[in-house]
Amino acid sequence: MSGESVFHDLEPLLEQVNKPIQYVGGELNAQVKDWNCGGYGADGQELTTRWALMYPDAYEVGVPNQGVMILYEVLNERDDALAERTYSMWPDMEAKMREAGVPQFTVDGHRSVRDFDVLGMSFSTELGYTNMLTALDLGGIPLHADERTIDDPIVLAGGHSAFNPEPIADFIDAAVIGDGEEAVLLITDIIKEWKLAERPGGRRGLLLELARTGSVYVPSMYEVDYLPDGRIQRVVLSEEAHGVPWRVAKHTVMDLDEWPYPKQPLVPMAESVHERMSVEIFRGCTRGCRFCQAGMITRPVRERSITGIGEMVEKGLAATGFEEVGLLSLSSADHTEIAEISKGLADRYEGTQTGLSLPSTRVDAFNIDLANELTRNGRRSGLTFAPEGGSERIRKVINKMVSEDDLINTVAAAYGAGWRQVKLYFMCGLPTETDEDVLQIADMARRVIETGRQVSGRKDIRCTVSIGGFVPKPHTPFQWCAQLSAEATDERLKKLKDAIRADKKFGSSIGMRYHDGKPGIVEGLLSRGDRRVGAVIEAVWRDGGRFDGWSEHFSYERWMEQADAVFAASEHPIDVDWYTTRERGELEVLPWDHLDSGLDKDWLWQDWQDALSEEEVDDCRWTPCFDCGVCPQMDTDIQIGPTGKTLLPLTVLGEGAKKLAAADHAH
Repeated sequence: MSGESVFHDLEPLLEQVNKPIQYVGGELNAQVKDWNCGGYGADGQELTTRWALMYPDAYEVGVPNQGVMILYEVLNERDDALAERTYSMWPDMEAKMREAGVPQFTVDGHRSVRDFDVLGMSFSTELGYTNMLTALDLGGIPLHADERTIDDPIVLAGGHSAFNPEPIADFIDAAVIGDGEEAVLLITDIIKEWKLAERPGGRRGLLLELARTGSVYVPSMYEVDYLPDGRIQRVVLSEEAHGVPWRVAKHTVMDLDEWPYPKQPLVPMAESVHERMSVEIFRGCTRGCRFCQAGMITRPVRERSITGIGEMVEKGLAATGFEEVGLLSLSSADHTEIAEISKGLADRYEGTQTGLSLPSTRVDAFNIDLANELTRNGRRSGLTFAPEGGSERIRKVINKMVSEDDLINTVAAAYGAGWRQVKLYFMCGLPTETDEDVLQIADMARRVIETGRQVSGRKDIRCTVSIGGFVPKPHTPFQWCAQLSAEATDERLKKLKDAIRADKKFGSSIGMRYHDGKPGIVEGLLSRGDRRVGAVIEAVWRDGGRFDGWSEHFSYERWMEQADAVFAASEHPIDVDWYTTRERGELEVLPWDHLDSGLDKDWLWQDWQDALSEEEVDDCRWTPCFDCGVCPQMDTDIQIGPTGKTLLPLTVLGEGAKKLAAADHAH
């Protein structure tokens, strides 16, 4: 392992590509540690554990990613470990690197990713899988895990998509499901001990040690048998997997105040999708929206304390110079002390350029008092709400307990308080959905515009309707349901578009943004696929598939052609429809059944039946437990306030400081 910089070979390429700034590193708060910072053992064993952390997308998307940023800091705080970051190379850079023989490199030390012990990939979407293969190939790492040697890094998957890593089982060595903070430290310890013991058992010995923990999934330790009709018959441990548990459990970090990361957030060198400092105010969600994988797999709810949040904001702003703070979670306004947090931060930063935002709010948890605190310094962007379903009936199916009247009342208050624009987010293709359910989106948008005009007395009121195709995800009550075909999705969206355009009174004030149904089908194939889908991913990649999350690079035709060719050669009667538009039965073995998210499968099935019966389920934060299984199974519990503490303006800035000084003078 050399750890030498490849920058001298990379530098001549920079002037030949678009956006060269993405590849140079040197961001504020970035770190480059000594390659041998961990020192050596008594017999000369090198004891540094080296991580290359990758978000498999472009720099502008990857650099603000909180998961990578947190793990980067957590690892670099250790004296015996180092972490550097790498991102996907744009096609122009990929071509130049292949021509010049430059390997996939990190942006921190410009070291080849092959020199590291671990290449950790964080997948928030399955559409990054082809980018993973590009990085492996550019890095000189064999694509298939079974072809790698002791000189190759352990390829490790994490992020939400790792809850079903089966489609990429051929390409990864291991996967971690759940929170990564403690998991990466555990893996670091195991690698260090393995090195100290002079690498017993070689690469397989290390993987076996990781698998025996019960919290790292090593796909090669498991074998899958199939039934003649294509369904999975069983998943069993391989002969070598002695001491490996059959089910792998997710990691859950319980006390978030003990993990105040990132302490020194990275400030991107180039323009990125989020130009702000972000603080995760709580993790997990128990609202029980049946379509939402993130909400299901991150249970239970764990709140960061008001004082912990205040400290993170203060230190983060000092470390970065950002002028906006995003208070992040799946539903930020649900924090039990969100009013106190917002007021406390608004008081502290009044008269400065520091703005606050809640990127994720629910209609029924939002109020104008909260909004006014967030916009106290004069910044007032559009408001975004997500009813998700167009009709009251479909919102019962998906357990999105928001009535149209709730939305209209909230919108009326917003327009009355000076807002001019509201964005509404919906999904198309939800279980049991009909054309009528979708057409009611147009009715809701009309009511929003009409209400806005009445309340404000103005005509310049806008409402943007944004619609995404629904994709059923593992570990949710909808994991069994049939996905709507691309053609049916497009047809349904066309009817909605026509209905909005035909409205002479309000149609011109309603904007509509939507994706066609094609990317959703590919995402559906990858999210609920099994190991047989890996051959499709590889075939698409070899045919030039890259950046599938970007419409300008995505090719539905390529995916369908390659899938047809791969599945035609399969010994099982499967095709893309078999994975996407087919409904699963209760007793079917699902590809991810041996990965334990904590959610009881019987509970998920019952919730699926409740959805079909249009029955709603309350939030267990405020009601008795519904036995989803997470808390007893994972030995965890819901952690919520209130703490009763207040956020004192410890560092009063701007106008706030002047007011305080004036008050002191008066006394």
